[in-house]
Amino acid sequence: MNTWFTVEQVDSQTFAISEYKHWEETHCYLLSGQEKAVLIDTGLGISDIKSIVDRLTSLPVEVITTHAHWDHIGGHRHFDSIAVHEAEKQWLSDGFPLPLPVVKKNLTRLPCDFPPEFSLDAYRVFQGMPQRILHGGDRLDLGGREIEVMHTPGHSPGHCCFYEPERKYLYSGDLVYKGCLDAFYPTTDPQQFYQSVQKICRYKIHRILPGHHQLDIPVSLAADIEAGFSQLEQSGKLQQGNGIFSFGNFQIHI
Repeated sequence: MNTWFTVEQVDSQTFAISEYKHWEETHCYLLSGQEKAVLIDTGLGISDIKSIVDRLTSLPVEVITTHAHWDHIGGHRHFDSIAVHEAEKQWLSDGFPLPLPVVKKNLTRLPCDFPPEFSLDAYRVFQGMPQRILHGGDRLDLGGREIEVMHTPGHSPGHCCFYEPERKYLYSGDLVYKGCLDAFYPTTDPQQFYQSVQKICRYKIHRILPGHHQLDIPVSLAADIEAGFSQLEQSGKLQQGNGIFSFGNFQIHI
């Protein structure tokens, strides 16, 4: 039995699959419709997430990627149908921009009780050709359930959130969560990050389902993050290299 993942039921057709044993505390989400299912992200790749997905659904599954960072694409290798935003197609097909030793250093940054089948020596960042290219405004029909693709760059060039108009769920990836929001890497953009948070705040949201850390977060966190970015912009600090700013439930690293 796979004990690496924790499965929590969001509703009768939605599951959170989490890696709480690792410091990243990543969340992936399985959404089932009448005809197919989507898996939003595949986590760290430390254990086989497909074994969990197969237990939860017999529907055909397509992986849709919030962004192509190593901690969100680790299990992509287990699936035949993968979608990513056009701006990060090359990160999947030609190689992730961070060297493998740097990724492994991040992976083992804090002590972790890895499962017996995990081998750090054999660990690789997923590389492969996506079967679908996503664009902002695309609609994904699962059969009686529709998902809207929102292009929300800033944390990465092709970062996407996914929105359900019927349930009013927002799957926020690395745009909104309780923790440190990163916009300091060379491939990040704090101004775009701010604009993307402003964009999602215009939507009617009943629940935010984040990419990391605490699963049950208040919808008001998005507005709080928007206010934090606004404060930094007004003070002339919304530029890379200015450091980490704390706002209580979250931090912004630029």
